[in-house]
Amino acid sequence: MNLTFVIVLIAYVAIMITIAAWFGRASAMKDGEDFVLAGKSLPTWVLAGTLLATFVGSGSIIGGANFIFSNGPLAGMLFFGGTFCGIIVLYFIAPRVRRNGFRTVPELFESKFGRPVRVVGTIVVLVAFIGITAYQFTGAGYILTLITPLSTTQATIVATVLITFLSLSGGLKSVAWTDFLSAVLIVLSLLGALVWVFLNDLGGFGSYVERLDPAFKSFTGVLTPWQILGYFLPLFLLILGDQNMHQRLASARSPKVARNATILFFVGAALIVAPIILLASGSTILMPEINPDMAVLALAEGEFTPAGIGAVLLVAALALIITTGSSYLLTCSGNVVYDLVFIKDKERGNSKKGVLVGRASVLAIAILGFIMVQFFESVLALQMYAYTMYGAAITPTVLAALFWKRVTAAGALSSMVAGGVVTVLWEVSGRSEEINSVIPALPAAIAVLIAVSLLTKPHGSDARSAAEVPARR
Repeated sequence: MNLTFVIVLIAYVAIMITIAAWFGRASAMKDGEDFVLAGKSLPTWVLAGTLLATFVGSGSIIGGANFIFSNGPLAGMLFFGGTFCGIIVLYFIAPRVRRNGFRTVPELFESKFGRPVRVVGTIVVLVAFIGITAYQFTGAGYILTLITPLSTTQATIVATVLITFLSLSGGLKSVAWTDFLSAVLIVLSLLGALVWVFLNDLGGFGSYVERLDPAFKSFTGVLTPWQILGYFLPLFLLILGDQNMHQRLASARSPKVARNATILFFVGAALIVAPIILLASGSTILMPEINPDMAVLALAEGEFTPAGIGAVLLVAALALIITTGSSYLLTCSGNVVYDLVFIKDKERGNSKKGVLVGRASVLAIAILGFIMVQFFESVLALQMYAYTMYGAAITPTVLAALFWKRVTAAGALSSMVAGGVVTVLWEVSGRSEEINSVIPALPAAIAVLIAVSLLTKPHGSDARSAAEVPARR
């Protein structure tokens, strides 16, 4: 156990707990909207930081590193390309998302399609997001095993408790500010580790290129184009329809702030993704026998980086994963409060009772996430399942609700069911080990959405576009 690592860990955890306690004060947490949307008060830099830290968590620094270690840096660019393409599209829809101001994606569904679609959407969102939350527990546990003498199981339990506490305390206000600090810290630490490893361990970029496995010097690496597409699409679809992204954009001070924050989100993602690609692929040279999940994190243990840089990198990665887990726990609690418990009474959902129900649901979802993570072999496997479940079953309906006036409730409902069922069946069949389930699930969801919508008639609220829904104040 490295004393420097432990000191940095304790210091950062103390900072996060202090922020959570500050924003959890009764005077700062007045109602449900404060808990879920931070009172629509986030400034540009904080909003950009929370967008970045929410999307770039365990799935990037562990799942993404696993993919790059196994398939090469150029394939890694295509893997993360889905994130950047998604952010570009998000830039153009950000003002509309902010003006609509929905607390949850299913709330958007009800405004367009009616309550039954909202309830089904809530179930699908929870199934997917509990999976995303679950692999944050595992990722944080990995890092704690490197810093402390805890076993993997013990570390995962500690991580689950810490992530749950931060979510229970200050809601989105505390999560957004801890996200911002975590994002700054991870960018600085990854860049520092990158410079040190390439100059001192790999002998420069030229040496790195010469020593790289020849199989990794093509864009698809050892994968087929279909397999690459199976990794690209889940990230692209998730970021477009991700309830977390929509909630954060809705929590901006104004539509202009929402759009400007997406620009900074893109820049910040580039500053994180580039070092991850280079460090993870560098690990294939320095540590060819390492567990692929640890391709980046293992560089911080001391052999390849100074204790100071390694400590900050591990703690920053831990902070990023913890805040991502907190974000998904928090957004799930919003679904329980507004889409299930208080679906007929918005005022009670915004009351102190709504905050209590939200906190109780955070605890229940954390327990379910801890149970789910026991059934997947790696972070990357759980990541692809969760992303596909959301991206195929929810994102097509989200985009249709925002931009296609002809879509109907029957089409939306059928599409969600088709996307979810095909994802589960493909995973159960074992075929996802070769081709990710998004390849069959997404076309099925889109085809059903279009076909059923054209065969059925819009009525009531179906005829209105989401742009015509009055903005939330």
